[in-house]
Amino acid sequence: MITGMPEKICSVKGCDKESFQTVSADKVRDLFPLKEEKTKIHLCREHYKEFKRKTKKDRKLDRLDWVR
Repeated sequence: MITGMPEKICSVKGCDKESFQTVSADKVRDLFPLKEEKTKIHLCREHYKEFKRKTKKDRKLDRLDWVR
């Protein structure tokens, strides 16, 4: 990491780990309690993995709908 640049921290309440991935807040809002309301949410590796697991069916349906 470049010195002097602020670290991004996971946006889930109670989590202070470094951000791994950024996702749309609309997709995350119902899954996790968030520290603040923003349009983009930073997730640590563990929360991102949980997000992927919980939204797997929805993402698959979105891709199938896109093919038509």
